[in-house]
Amino acid sequence: MRQFRAFVFSLLVIASCAIVAGNFGPGASALAESSAAPASADDELSAGLKTFTSIYRLVEENAADKVNPDKAIYKGAVPGMLRTLDPHSSFFDPRDFQQLREDQRGSYYGVGMTIQPKDSRIVVVAPFTGSPAYKAGIRPGDVIIEVNDKRTDGMNTSEVADLLKGPKGTKVQVLIAREGVDKPITFNLIRGEIPRFSVQNAFWLKPGIAYIDVESFNENTSKELEDAMHKLGEANVKGLVFDLRDNPGGLLNEGVAVAGHFLRKGQTVVSHRGRSSPERPYTASNGSSARDYPIVVMVNRYSASAAEIVAGALQDHDRAWIFGDNTFGKGLVQTVFPLSENTGLALTTAKYYTPSGRLIQRDYTSGSFYEYYFNRKDGAQKDTTDVKMTDAGRAVYGGNGITPDEKFVVKYNKFQIELARRSAFRDFLPKYFSSHSTTLAKDWTPDNAMLNEFHEYALKNNAQFTEAEWAENNDWIKTQLKREALITAVSLDESLRYAIETDPAVLKAMESLPKAKALLLDNSKKQMVQLDKRARRD
Repeated sequence: MRQFRAFVFSLLVIASCAIVAGNFGPGASALAESSAAPASADDELSAGLKTFTSIYRLVEENAADKVNPDKAIYKGAVPGMLRTLDPHSSFFDPRDFQQLREDQRGSYYGVGMTIQPKDSRIVVVAPFTGSPAYKAGIRPGDVIIEVNDKRTDGMNTSEVADLLKGPKGTKVQVLIAREGVDKPITFNLIRGEIPRFSVQNAFWLKPGIAYIDVESFNENTSKELEDAMHKLGEANVKGLVFDLRDNPGGLLNEGVAVAGHFLRKGQTVVSHRGRSSPERPYTASNGSSARDYPIVVMVNRYSASAAEIVAGALQDHDRAWIFGDNTFGKGLVQTVFPLSENTGLALTTAKYYTPSGRLIQRDYTSGSFYEYYFNRKDGAQKDTTDVKMTDAGRAVYGGNGITPDEKFVVKYNKFQIELARRSAFRDFLPKYFSSHSTTLAKDWTPDNAMLNEFHEYALKNNAQFTEAEWAENNDWIKTQLKREALITAVSLDESLRYAIETDPAVLKAMESLPKAKALLLDNSKKQMVQLDKRARRD
């Protein structure tokens, strides 16, 4: 009953938030508890809670199976209510809320590796470079049998991850089964702080041309960007490929700070307004007109929220050439409210608009939320009623995310899709390294012997292809094998860098830097003309 009473209290807070959401800001949970809704809304809320309580008691007393309060409430009733609002308002149970905070902080305490389920077992995908797992020698493909003498049979990845996490400096014992090793291997690890850098890669693609990717926007992102630029030497940058692909977003203020780095001080980055809140603009506070190198921003359909704020601001101010695919189209702002029992609520309280004034939110009223997230149609239409102009006078549209200035999507052929679908490369390498040395020369590349072994492995595991397709994709196979092998032989970081350097989209984006430069020059000329006209009028 304690859980149920806590739920009813949380439900009351959530409903109150929904009624007076426009008055709330970050950290306003205390206000939520004391704010009084109008009498009529109060009466409706009280009646609704009374009905829900009656229904819950009936279910608890008469359901064929015993009711799990956490599942019924945290995974059922509350999310069900929020689904009537929009796709992005969401409730966090204690574990999800803790994960949200870890994501925002950009670190957690544990052993530092990604894991996934495979054939009813939990398998290591990769240890993070420099982590306790990496230093101990845990490899991709290792199967986690036990954690602190607790069998992982039947556990999901979240449950195993929770066992691996713990206070900094504490011990954890992990029992591993490895391909080619007869007996399980015991690893005694000391948990440490595991940083999850949002700026994962920053290096030179070639002299003068830098590459930086931002994987999310947490509390450290803008500082990580500044640090990366300082390490590269920003004065030496003649062109930048700025990768926001697969970036789901994160903290609004960090998105504003990142965009502001490339804009002039005082330029608008984004604005938002809600049902009961006035428009609030966010401007570049750390900008500089001295940063005038061309930028190509890479985006795809999984670039969302804060990533779209950055791309939209740089596009509207003609500061960067946007390259790739239409972004996700999330123009709703959520405020996170901490609740009782270590739970939380992310409630949509406003909509955000790019500097030109367009709303990029995709329609979510004409289908299910599942379709909104997972069955997005290609070629979705822009909102022709929401047309705005960039600083240089180019037309941009709202309604379907950020439309790139240059469309480019890597197309994979049937053979490549077949092997990727089967995780053939990831599954092959643990078998390969069970009988081969993990020490590779600096200029190592897969030889014919390795290709033949992989060919035999693929056929044995029923991969469908012709010998002609194999020959046609020979170079692609070598690239994938090397990328996967580098994780075990060197590090995940080295593998990621190699993947970026051989990514056809990155190479194509680099070719588009002259277009970004032309955009800058065209915008500069138009600004000079406008200044000249103003001077004449004065």
